Amino acid sequence: MAVEKRARRSSLLRGTLPFLLTCWKLNLAGAMEFRLSFLLTAGMMFLNNTIWILFWSIFFSRFPSVAGWELSDIMMLWAISAGGYGWASMLFGNFNRIAYLVAQGELDVYLTQPKPLLLNVLASRMSLMAIGDFLFGLAMYVYIGEHTLGGLLRFLLALFLSGLFFLFFTLAAGSLAFFIGNAEGLAYQLFNSYVMFTTYPSDIFKGFAKTLLFTVFPAGFISFMPIGLLRSWDTGFMVTTAAALLLLVSVALLLFYGGLRRYSSGNRMVMRS
Repeated sequence: MAVEKRARRSSLLRGTLPFLLTCWKLNLAGAMEFRLSFLLTAGMMFLNNTIWILFWSIFFSRFPSVAGWELSDIMMLWAISAGGYGWASMLFGNFNRIAYLVAQGELDVYLTQPKPLLLNVLASRMSLMAIGDFLFGLAMYVYIGEHTLGGLLRFLLALFLSGLFFLFFTLAAGSLAFFIGNAEGLAYQLFNSYVMFTTYPSDIFKGFAKTLLFTVFPAGFISFMPIGLLRSWDTGFMVTTAAALLLLVSVALLLFYGGLRRYSSGNRMVMRS
């Protein structure tokens, strides 16, 4: 029996990567079907982020340093935040729609498919706007980042960690719908607040507010990366970041799969979106 279980698990793992690659290929093909809409949507998000950088440029022309942060740090902060959110939403674009799917009973279509449930849900959608965010992050690195092998590796690590924080925090927030019913509004507000706090230097917050940003509302781990990872490697910060991310992943998965036991079918005939 144990051998059979291991064989099934091994077969499932071998089939996961081809399944994900197929999902991403189909999502991209669907996005490219309407190329003008794709270009406009991604381009507008790129432009929106650029406008914020122009705003910060004006601010730092008057105040060259704020709590030790310079304009280059802010630009890399936006690169990390936008780029991390971008790749997460490109590959796992349903992570900020969990509350909606639960409230509308639209998990049914995924429950009937012989694929890993959470991966199936997350990878079944791609955000067009997120492509603009991801490209903006890369553009900021090309413009102002450290163009060495070490600098590139640290930037890629920052993008990876940032995307995981976005994904699992939003998954945890969306999974509240299993327990409190229609949580779309709450999940949306939590997500927007999280995005906002990841684009401001963490050092401008003090006391209780800063504590929240590194505990219950862990946006501070993203917003401190330009200092604790890109400007110089801070081992203590990185160890704490890894531990916080592991805890966040555990909480998000616990909420999702724990809440799944409470899920009631919507009894609706729906297609994947």
